[in-house]
Amino acid sequence: MLTNRINTLSESITIAVSALAQELKAQGKDILSFSAGEPDFDTPQVIKDAAISAINNGFTKYTAVDGIPSLKDAIAKKLKRDNNLEYTSNQIIVNNGAKHSLFNLFSATIESGDEVIIPAPYWVTYPELVKYCGGTVVEIETNDNTGFKITPQQLKSAITPNTKMLVLTTPSNPTGAIYSKEELTALAKVLEGTKVMVASDEMYEKLTYTGEFTSSASVSEDMFKRTITINGLSKSVAMTGWRFGYMASYNAELIKATKKLQSQSTSNINSITQYAAIPGLDGSADKDVAMMRKEFIKRRDEAVKLFNAIDGLSVLKPDGAFYLFVNIKEVSHDSLKFSKDLLEDKGVAVVPGVGFGSEGYFRFSFATNIENIREGIKRIAEFTQELKTK
Repeated sequence: MLTNRINTLSESITIAVSALAQELKAQGKDILSFSAGEPDFDTPQVIKDAAISAINNGFTKYTAVDGIPSLKDAIAKKLKRDNNLEYTSNQIIVNNGAKHSLFNLFSATIESGDEVIIPAPYWVTYPELVKYCGGTVVEIETNDNTGFKITPQQLKSAITPNTKMLVLTTPSNPTGAIYSKEELTALAKVLEGTKVMVASDEMYEKLTYTGEFTSSASVSEDMFKRTITINGLSKSVAMTGWRFGYMASYNAELIKATKKLQSQSTSNINSITQYAAIPGLDGSADKDVAMMRKEFIKRRDEAVKLFNAIDGLSVLKPDGAFYLFVNIKEVSHDSLKFSKDLLEDKGVAVVPGVGFGSEGYFRFSFATNIENIREGIKRIAEFTQELKTK
């Protein structure tokens, strides 16, 4: 009854773990979950006020498929102001979150025989969408020693005549790694003379903790022309449930193609969300972002210190996002079993690294209060010690 392509698709492991943790908590069990990929802060009031205004003013009808003009103008201004990227209205499309952006992009560009290079560890959705569209995933392995970033030589070795796209994530989910301007420039030089497109997922751009953020498309004219920039407001201003993402590309025909697909699937995104997103883009919520960033740094530093004090575990201090990718190779080479046993024995939910394409790790979200972080890591320390003494 079901198609082959739907049968190739796996459920998101991050969503599955979060759902299980919520189910156990609802049963009355003492569960601490560090699996969710969303800030624990509320959406800034200035954004909520804009949404209320939209409702009160009757802004509840269909809109243009690719987004209202004032929103697309705000996106263009944001990209110019923050990233030194210039796009016109027909080079931008608004989607139902960045996951929808990626689905539309891959659907419009990837087919059987196409190869897509994805550095591992990766966000769980990337390879699943590529496979769904008939493409072949080519993974490039990274680890703690490389700061979870690919090298120009690795990229060069992975490119074949069938390579259609490279997926870059900066800052990374699940590692928090950020590519510097110099590193992006070196990767861009490898791509010169090829037809390889770059999908640059920059969703955690505002949650960076050291140095300046560099957008992939900004490092050279060649890179600008081959890169599709994907971003949104889910993480930076805690708008996960609002479902707002966008794509920008020099190739207006590509944007037009994704608009055609969207017109036959979801049509426009929620009209109220569109209106509310404008203050999330124009700087009106910058104080809220700064507050979140400051708090995330405190949590990150505390969690890194506590994890690195546990015999058998280690973690790099991430430069962005709100995750730790904890190395458990000294105590386990089965991250799925480690995570399941940890949840059953200690009531702590984390996401196994195998779901991100990297065995021997787990992802720990520090998007929760410091008390939960301390208690959760205390339980993980107890669990790890018990493993080592078995």
